[in-house]
Amino acid sequence: MSDLPRKALSRTAKLASLPLGAAGRATVGLGKRIGGAPAEAVMAEFQRRTAEQLFSVLGELKGGAMKFGQMLSLMEAAMPEELAAPYRATLTKLQDSAPPMPIATVDTILSRELGKRWRDRFTEFSDKPAAAASIGQVHRGTLKDGREVAVKLQYPGAAEALRADLKQLGRFARSFGALVPGMDVKPLIAEIQERIGEELDYDRESQAQQQYADAFKDHPEFVVPRVIKHSPTVIVSEWIEGRPLSSFITDGTKQERDEIGLKYARFLFSGPKYAGLLHSDPHPGNFRVMPDGRLGVVDFGLCARLPDGLPPAVGRLLRISLTGDGPAIHDGLVAEGFIKQRMEIDPEQLMDYLAPFAEPARDKSFQFNRAWMRAQANRTSDFRSPNATLAFKLNLPPSYMLIHRVWIGGMAVLSQLEAEAPFRSVLEELLPGFSDHQ
Repeated sequence: MSDLPRKALSRTAKLASLPLGAAGRATVGLGKRIGGAPAEAVMAEFQRRTAEQLFSVLGELKGGAMKFGQMLSLMEAAMPEELAAPYRATLTKLQDSAPPMPIATVDTILSRELGKRWRDRFTEFSDKPAAAASIGQVHRGTLKDGREVAVKLQYPGAAEALRADLKQLGRFARSFGALVPGMDVKPLIAEIQERIGEELDYDRESQAQQQYADAFKDHPEFVVPRVIKHSPTVIVSEWIEGRPLSSFITDGTKQERDEIGLKYARFLFSGPKYAGLLHSDPHPGNFRVMPDGRLGVVDFGLCARLPDGLPPAVGRLLRISLTGDGPAIHDGLVAEGFIKQRMEIDPEQLMDYLAPFAEPARDKSFQFNRAWMRAQANRTSDFRSPNATLAFKLNLPPSYMLIHRVWIGGMAVLSQLEAEAPFRSVLEELLPGFSDHQ
């Protein structure tokens, strides 16, 4: 590719190729099946090729399409295994890579933001990106003073691309349902639309990153690179060397996955308490495991500002749910705006609906796995189930939007890791309102 495609017609055509391409391959698969190929082989081939096209189109377009793909990759743990398997490698790849923009475009951006003689600031600068994601890519360099840095650049036209993609993806929501059965993609798209401005503002991201870096300076468990220089479209920060968390999902030992899962959970809950921020993009591509075992964290484009920490109501409601007190949970959810005053909901049915989500906090140790995550997704997606009906009656207040995203996304990543650890102790230490004495 020569640049980030920005023209609406071009991007629309590429996005449209996803559902149309899937339908075309289904027809070819039917022909193979009639010709004598086993049904299982036909379906496997269909899913493999669909996964390849999904990465190719979403990765090339970047923008909102790439961000949407990353969110799908986060939630693949909730998909049925026979459907998730063909997509897993492809969607995981979306977390860490995408086709890079041309060197000439990189030079144009850095000349504008750092000055025409920007290369004089570096003793080394790699023109090949070290990472590429939805709205920007990262290059590695070494400054004159010897510091190794990450130079993050925003793709030209990222704002237009995001808006065009999201509008088009909304039109194709049902078609994407065929690619990822059982998943309602409309809420995913709506959430990205709500956060466009935050994701594009690199000055805002730099402030959040530095706030985290200050809070966790010399921390024994976490590493956050300090910001050196920033502008609305460029961030220069310290380079951190580590192995992607996603690689441990596929190749890590049980001990490694357990230890990483515990650190991952501790980081998500530590941010609000110590930095006044909630890192709200919990997909594995934003985390690195350092050589010394610490968890390195990058990409702070989406953070919830929580200067007073997480709302104590979250911890109190979770603690009450473990006691089985349905009326108390009902009243608490009404008070926080999760249940509208006019809505009638049976407290006992509410407890049945919420109980599995509280399971990780019930015992000293909990084993996350994909089967457990799929079971929770199935409880709310099966329209024949009373739980699905109840889910439609609940309301998600705007102030809890990102907290909910991190809670569900974090459990999805822990399920991908199949981590087993004392997660209750994390809540007792870091979640306000959860302990009896709080």
